[in-house]
Amino acid sequence: MLKLNRKTVSVFAAVALAFTAPAFAAEKEVKGPSFKERAVDGAVDYKVKNGTYAGVYKVNPQRDKVKGFGYGRTPTANEIKAGDIDVRYDWQGLPDGKGTPAKGDELYAKHCIMCHGDFGAGGKGYPVLSGGEKSSLKNQLLDPESGDEPPHRSIGSYWPYASTLWWYVKTAMPFPHPMSLTNDEVYSIVAYLLSVNEVQVGGEDLDDDTVLDKKKLMTVVMPNVDGFYPDVNGKDGSLNMKKFLSDPKNYGTQTVRCMKNCKPGEVVHIKNSLDDGIIPPVSEKRDLPKEKKSSGGDNKYAKLFENNCNSCHGNKAIAPVPGDKEAWAPRIKQGKETLYTHALKGFQGMPPKGGTSLPDADIKGIVDYMVEKSK
Repeated sequence: MLKLNRKTVSVFAAVALAFTAPAFAAEKEVKGPSFKERAVDGAVDYKVKNGTYAGVYKVNPQRDKVKGFGYGRTPTANEIKAGDIDVRYDWQGLPDGKGTPAKGDELYAKHCIMCHGDFGAGGKGYPVLSGGEKSSLKNQLLDPESGDEPPHRSIGSYWPYASTLWWYVKTAMPFPHPMSLTNDEVYSIVAYLLSVNEVQVGGEDLDDDTVLDKKKLMTVVMPNVDGFYPDVNGKDGSLNMKKFLSDPKNYGTQTVRCMKNCKPGEVVHIKNSLDDGIIPPVSEKRDLPKEKKSSGGDNKYAKLFENNCNSCHGNKAIAPVPGDKEAWAPRIKQGKETLYTHALKGFQGMPPKGGTSLPDADIKGIVDYMVEKSK
């Protein structure tokens, strides 16, 4: 059974309201565990039986046999301590520091723009950080006939707390080498992201040279702070969530649970879904997109590089860029076997295989492609 601690409860509403599994039985229809004994999603904590979960979902029989992939090493006690950062919704755990939107703009261009796009407008497959409605955000499920839009999943439109923004940037970003930013650099990036989302600090707009420190950041009230329900903070937070999600009337139109072979009227429907801020909307066409020629011509490994490695190796501030002879010269001197080993097993800030699932032969081919372009 999943139990929420105080660290996770403030962000649980955002996860729960994604409605990845929207159909749950009403309270009067549930037999067995009470609310307090129930799984956090409001449903029964089903056991694995005959190789299936809940009698429907197949369970991977190898899941308990895998001993690990053999990548990396066990972190040291000091490394674990350095990464044990907990900034809560009520600001507890927020460290000292300061930064400006102007400095954050520089850092964003260096570490973030290649994935999240200009001004946080979105990149290739990475989250949109800015944009979205700034009003009528009290509820996530709005009446479609009212004309109001639900919030987009961006910082200014959706996130309830700025504290989790600071914590996430600090512990998870930049993607290729998290935990590499100083506290002051994180304050600067947060200041920049708040400014492009037009979020006020202390009731005032952020200018380029406004210094954002711990005291000022703690005055930030996000536009959608009251947009999540029920109240998930405090000792009764998880219980409130269980009660809410156990009543289909809160997010659907029917009260009968049905997952397959449903009869008319037995399917739970969501009244309105969140807009992810994708502009233009996702096409309903099923045709495969026309394949674009890569900058490397028809070279197979040029295409693999652009699709799998360019997010890091396309920015010399993160990794050596193909064609940069000065940066590649000492690497090429080490020999291809060393480069292959670094690429396959990981080296310094680079994860094994660059975080891809490509076969070893393709990884070596990409290395060859980058080396040939850099001689």
